[in-house]
Amino acid sequence: MNRVNVLDCTLRDGGYCNEWDFGYDNIKKIIAGLCESGVEVVECGFLTDRKGSYDPAATLFTDPAQLRPLLPETGAKQMFVCMLNYGDFDISRLPCCADTPLDGIRVAFHKADMLPALELCGKIKDKGYKVFVQAMVSLNYSDNEFLELIRLVNGLSPYCFYIVDSFGVMKKKELLRLFFLVENNLNRDIGIGFHSHNNMQLAYSNAQLLADMQTSRELIIDSCVFGMGRGAGNLNTELFLEYINDNIGERYSVKPLLTIIDDILNAFYQRNYWGYSLPNYLSAKHNIHPNYASYLDSKKTLPVEAMDDIFSSMSAEKRSSFDPAYIEKLYTRYMENGSAQEQRLNELAEAIKGRTVLIIAPGLSSVTEKEKIVPLIKRGDIFSVSINHEYGEAAADRIFVSNIKRFRELDPSLHSKCIITSNISATDIYIKTAYGELLNDIDGVHDNAGMMLIRFLIKLGASKLLICGMDGYSADPMQNYSSEDLNFYTRRAVMEQMNVGLGKMLGRFRREIEIEFVTEPKYISLS
Repeated sequence: MNRVNVLDCTLRDGGYCNEWDFGYDNIKKIIAGLCESGVEVVECGFLTDRKGSYDPAATLFTDPAQLRPLLPETGAKQMFVCMLNYGDFDISRLPCCADTPLDGIRVAFHKADMLPALELCGKIKDKGYKVFVQAMVSLNYSDNEFLELIRLVNGLSPYCFYIVDSFGVMKKKELLRLFFLVENNLNRDIGIGFHSHNNMQLAYSNAQLLADMQTSRELIIDSCVFGMGRGAGNLNTELFLEYINDNIGERYSVKPLLTIIDDILNAFYQRNYWGYSLPNYLSAKHNIHPNYASYLDSKKTLPVEAMDDIFSSMSAEKRSSFDPAYIEKLYTRYMENGSAQEQRLNELAEAIKGRTVLIIAPGLSSVTEKEKIVPLIKRGDIFSVSINHEYGEAAADRIFVSNIKRFRELDPSLHSKCIITSNISATDIYIKTAYGELLNDIDGVHDNAGMMLIRFLIKLGASKLLICGMDGYSADPMQNYSSEDLNFYTRRAVMEQMNVGLGKMLGRFRREIEIEFVTEPKYISLS
């Protein structure tokens, strides 16, 4: 092999963006395109028992033999590998390498699992595979711990040992420190690999730095076509191949990768984008798992400084592995950290008790079907409340706001008619009510503003609810809101979960209070 080699992990690391469901024909096309480009190592996906049965459309394999029909029949010079997360695959079922189309296996593990994971690496090597040792979150090791890891790896003598920037936080001085620890202490016949993420936009510059290092070792740099990877994504294969062609020696063809992007990956990008964002920057800044950033960002309720505060409060032992229950607890605690201001609560209860209340959510139908809504607002026997926005077609009696970002966007002159929840810092409002008392237990809509308002109105004694503009969520964000200013972008799966959750909660509320929809909920199936 060359001194600097490229391992493309699109089908494995990129799979976090599409649940590894690339489609059978697309998998074959991607592998063929990578081979045509001249990339030296192709990672085909995960070896895992987590998903149960094998799906030919996905890159999650339960047996290396499943790869055989996906790989070129003859002539390929590439090394083909899969990754195995420690604890996810029973290697007693792993056949000898000679009986499979695989050349190597990459073993990824956390620091806490180092010793049993290295023992596992030895067993895989005994079966004839080239073993790649991937100690995730390399910056979590002290220098002494990293040197001890290197000593143990020397005893194992794998094909390659990796520096892993799991959270995309590694800067030049940190990469050089780890590289020279490895370069000066790892046995000379073991290659050095580097796997990075792009949270701080450093993947490309760090890869160039390593490629230009003066070393006689084989260096393996990981990348993904189009940078495909969860959160901020990864080093772009097409960009790095161009760099090597221009600066080390021209040996790659980039055109096949451009075809992969155009024909296959662009569609995945449109459905579930990846790339730089402030939440992903913050996850890197705090050296935490990127899924924490995605989780908070999907709620669309927090300004970036609030995410920063939540990440700062995380315990060290929870940062490396994603724990959704833990981050939900921190999020709820942060949002509940405020006092109620309910001096006018009895006054509002008197205004609402026994009456019909019109709820105006900011869905697109609140504008397209305004002729149904405006006359109701003007009726003296109906009390009206808009959610997280001022309804532009006619002034509602009150505005209910539970979203910090939405409150900031309101004209301050409207604050005096606002019912806000206690997670919002403001005093010039009508009522501030306890945030925690309005939550529910349904995934995707724990603190949905519409559901919180309905609970609040039931508590105040409303007799009937008329709902408009509560359309649910379309995969096309331009179909979701009455104003472009309210639009947000998130994963299709998140929107689907929100729609299901809204249906369940509305079904529950219908058992407590009469609910009638003025405009049709387009994307919600009512339970």
